[in-house]
Amino acid sequence: MRGWPQGVGRVVLPEVDSTNAEALRRAGENAGPVWIMALRQTAGRGRRGRAWTDPPGNFAATLGMRLSEPPGRMALRSFTAALALAEALETLTGMAGSLALKWPNDVLLNGGKLSGILLETGPNGFLALGIGVNLVSAPPGGDGAAFAPVSLLGETGLRVLPEQLLDALAPAFAGWEERLTSQGFAPVRAAFLARAVRVGQPVAARTVTETREGIFETIDETGALVLATAAGRVAIPAADIYFP
Repeated sequence: MRGWPQGVGRVVLPEVDSTNAEALRRAGENAGPVWIMALRQTAGRGRRGRAWTDPPGNFAATLGMRLSEPPGRMALRSFTAALALAEALETLTGMAGSLALKWPNDVLLNGGKLSGILLETGPNGFLALGIGVNLVSAPPGGDGAAFAPVSLLGETGLRVLPEQLLDALAPAFAGWEERLTSQGFAPVRAAFLARAVRVGQPVAARTVTETREGIFETIDETGALVLATAAGRVAIPAADIYFP
């Protein structure tokens, strides 16, 4: 396993309301990127304001970093984070090929949702990239959940400590970040598609205002989901996807 990336900070807190909120509060303090991990979150949150349950033993961390990029380019870290997380988990468990990715950033294990990733922006190009992983326990699935939550321990019997995962995740993400900045999105896109579930199969993409159904063709150069629908090809930049 690679060592901790040079120039990246590491903060481990016993408890915090939200690691993303903490990273945003500290946005003006750090010159370089910093990982902030909490052994317990009291007010974790997911996409679209959903609550994120975080019992002790699960993983909750945020990478705070400043980028001189437009918002669309910053959002590509959603893909590098998912790839890095899958790589780190495989490094720690030896489960090569057991994890899959669901556009745009969920990591699946045995068809269930193992993790969540939330990107939030602050002033002056600050990005808070939050990652939660069900290492030891998973919350009950809600009625509207696309996938039942699962835990690493429950599905595999393997126990990984949060700090172990942090120490594997940070160098994995640094590697994907270097690839994105030096080579562009193309290699990231190809790697994500190689792990993505339901490519070439029917999916439903649900936004706040509508649901579009079609065949998951690919991911375009901006990271948008491309569907082949009855009305033609459609690029969807953001949505929750469900499998009919």
